[in-house]
Amino acid sequence: MKVDALDIDGSYLIRPTIFPDDRGLFLEVLSQPAFAEAVGRPFPVAQVNCTSTVRGTIRGLHAVALPPGQAGYTTCVNGAVLDIVVDVRVGSPTFGRHHAVVLDDQERHALYLAEGLAHGFAPLTDEATVLYLSSRLHSGTGAIGVNALDPDLALPWPDGGGEPRLSDKDRAAPTLREAARSGLLPGYAECRRQYALDRDAAARRDQDGAGRRDQDAAGRRDQDGAARRDRVG
Repeated sequence: MKVDALDIDGSYLIRPTIFPDDRGLFLEVLSQPAFAEAVGRPFPVAQVNCTSTVRGTIRGLHAVALPPGQAGYTTCVNGAVLDIVVDVRVGSPTFGRHHAVVLDDQERHALYLAEGLAHGFAPLTDEATVLYLSSRLHSGTGAIGVNALDPDLALPWPDGGGEPRLSDKDRAAPTLREAARSGLLPGYAECRRQYALDRDAAARRDQDGAGRRDQDAAGRRDQDGAARRDRVG
């Protein structure tokens, strides 16, 4: 799999290697070693959600406040969607900017978003099934909504053939400017601190693991040496 950084800090497009044959195909949806090497920290999966969505619907824009925040990993397993990430981190050099990607059941790409980023999606097919992997359990606490139809954002949603279908909560969500004025949005500096803490914690776990492996190997060598001495004696 290949992991490419997008032009909004903390967002990545994952391009898996697909192995087709006469039975169908196989791919790795997520490989922790490859992901951690590219991003600098692992993605702990606490919950996996699934939605089925019909054309003409927009889901989003959604994010989670810090602390604790919630990183997400999204892929489309049936149909196709346009997924749009929006930087809602106050103080970010790309605040208010967006990046749109197509997720579908052909290329099987996935989108990773670090804590503090918002996203939403709309189907490009009559129906689309999307899987969301989340780094923390969903509790509703700290949920942030930004209106997907905010005219200042001018997001390139596909034409669904009529008025977009949104949940009541999403339709009533504030614009980005309103959310910023209300103090609802995460700060970029706060998010960067969280990313750094996660990287440091992952590095410590790796060092501890390596130390334990070295100790175990040394212990086995001592046991083997003692066993050989007993046989010689």
